[in-house]
Amino acid sequence: MKLARELNLRVLIAVVALGLGQASHAQGNDAAGRPPVSGRPAAPEGWTLTLGVGPVLSPAWQGSRDTTLSLFPDLRINYGDTFFASVPEGIGLNAVNQNGWRAGPVVKIRFGRKESSGGSPFIIAGGSDALRGLGNVGAAAEVGGFVEKRLGARREWRVRSEVRRGFGGHEGVVAEGSIAYQLRAGRAIINIGPRATIVSGDYMQTYFGIDAGQSLRSGISPYDAKGGLLSYGVGSSLIRPLDSRSAITVFAALDRLGDEAAKSSLVRERGRKTQFTIGMAYGFRFNL
Repeated sequence: MKLARELNLRVLIAVVALGLGQASHAQGNDAAGRPPVSGRPAAPEGWTLTLGVGPVLSPAWQGSRDTTLSLFPDLRINYGDTFFASVPEGIGLNAVNQNGWRAGPVVKIRFGRKESSGGSPFIIAGGSDALRGLGNVGAAAEVGGFVEKRLGARREWRVRSEVRRGFGGHEGVVAEGSIAYQLRAGRAIINIGPRATIVSGDYMQTYFGIDAGQSLRSGISPYDAKGGLLSYGVGSSLIRPLDSRSAITVFAALDRLGDEAAKSSLVRERGRKTQFTIGMAYGFRFNL
């Protein structure tokens, strides 16, 4: 199990962290899913329930050249600024939460990948047949922890890292890091900053490796994937609160695969290294 020792960030590309969680960030929630770049106003006290939905136009699977339209639900439960639970952010606890520091355990679900269509269980249009013959990748629970630090006179900078180990569909290690800067334009909250993801060999082989059997069934050349840089980029989003309980988020993404993933025969023969995503989300919070 080898992780890349360096992040080659020579190319910074506009990307946004998974935007569905962003709508409720303007309502006081900032637990990262695909580490979002967002501001974090004071969280409401007690239990809250947020319901949201967001159409997203994105690649059918990571590395795909095919595009799908998905409708993502966003159901989340929070207890103040201590406990959070949602599909994009997982289940976590801010065990440390003072002086700009936040840290604690987190468990997330990775939905896996279907050879018949792609990676999202929420696809409503489009798809991909490029994975046929590779078999399905089952859902995985990823268990780990995160550390985050807010910096600056108004704590407008956020540095975050997260490490998780998969159980189920993959048994690999995923390490994510991001730096975000927040500014305001009227009532709108704008976020921007770089991020990168490093994964172990088991994860890379699960999603980008091609063994002999898969090669025979699919016609794709064999490829033995090793751990390393999975993707890198820079994210941006615009969050517009509608009132104290609801917000709309508009986001776009342009993601770039790292060398180990980009050299996969799956990507070279049936995909592409650069990935584009665009979408918007709406969320409304209820006090319980």
